[in-house]
Order: sequence, then structure tokens, then C-alpha cells
Amino acid sequence: MAKEEILEKLKLSITEMDTDLAIATANEALAEGLDPLECIDQGLSAGMAIMSDLFDEGEAFVPELLMSSEAFDAAVKVLTGGLTDEEKKNASAGSALIHTVQGDIHDIGKNIVRTLFEANNFTVYDLGRDVPVETVVAKAREHKVDLILGSALMTTTMPSQRDIVNILTEEGIRDEFIVMFGGAPVSQDWVDQIGADGYADTATEAVVLAKELLRKKKEG
Repeated sequence: MAKEEILEKLKLSITEMDTDLAIATANEALAEGLDPLECIDQGLSAGMAIMSDLFDEGEAFVPELLMSSEAFDAAVKVLTGGLTDEEKKNASAGSALIHTVQGDIHDIGKNIVRTLFEANNFTVYDLGRDVPVETVVAKAREHKVDLILGSALMTTTMPSQRDIVNILTEEGIRDEFIVMFGGAPVSQDWVDQIGADGYADTATEAVVLAKELLRKKKEG
């Protein structure tokens, strides 16, 4: 089977939320000697981009995203099964730590963001809700993540976002992480004010921005 056909089938397996097709096509790709990273990027990720757009347009919902994400993960495991740890790391879009900030118990938005990041081939560490600032920083250091993502759904908990940036700065590790914040009361002005790196209004925008910030960081 031609490479273009396999890539199209991988994309289709995601938009059709078909885990069996995703696994079968991933095995076909390996049998044909295709580049696993290219299959992830141009096949699976292309399918997730379509699902992200449908979600933003209200034509797909969280259950559909979860099923697409399951198909994506299953195919990625097949495609990366024979890679070294270093190659697997290169295959990942990046790593992110996500949480709802200290004092805030709302996590629906955070869970949607996590799902989209995982579906876009990010390794995600979810700390849950009402996470102490010190824990966020400690876990970010422990996992050596690229991104710290924090959601605040109440104006009274927004200062925790500022505290995270301040602690990273005080510990001399601010430049090690890309810090992005969101949530209903959060704005670009607030993020600029506290010295974070990015703000996104939707989960899809968060993924796009994260990829762009990572690209810029790698390019120096």
C-alpha cells in the first residue's frame, strides 16, 4: 500500500474514533517500513487536528475526543514500540504538567485541556485540583516537563498563578519551563502582568500556542 494511503487511513482512524483500524494501520505502516514519526505527525496528528476543529465548532464533544484519543494512543504505542527511549522522546510533542490552582476545585475545563494535549501526543502529568503552589513547582522539577499549565476558575484563586511564576523565579529555574495559564476569569493582560508565557481561551488554542512556544524555545 502506498504511503499516502496509509497516512490517510491513520487520519481516518482518528476521525472515525476506530481503535481497531488505528492499530491495524499502524502495523501496516511498520510492515511497509514507513517512518513512525512521520506516521504520527502526518497521519494521527492530522486526524486529531480535525477533531480539535470539530470540538471548537460544537460538532464533536468530550466523549468523541476521548475515543479519538484512545485510538491515537493505541496507534502511537504500536508505532513507537521498536524505538529507543531517546527516539520515543523525540516522537513526543513535549511534556506538560497540568493542574487546577490552589484553592480551586473546578476541573472540567482542565480535564478537556488534558485530553486535547494527550491527543496531540504530549506526555501529560495531571496533578488534579486544588494543588499547592509548592507541589506544582516540585513536580515540574521532578518530571522535567516542558510546560506548566494551570487553570483558575475563580478570581480569588488567580493569585496562585502569580505565585507559581514568583517561586520559579526565586528558585532560579523560571527559564526552564514554559508557563501557560487559563480559566474563565483569566486574561492575556493578567498573564502578561504576572510574567507567564501564554494564555489561551480554549483548549485547542492552548495546544496550538504550546506547540508554537516550544518551537520558539527550541530555536532559541
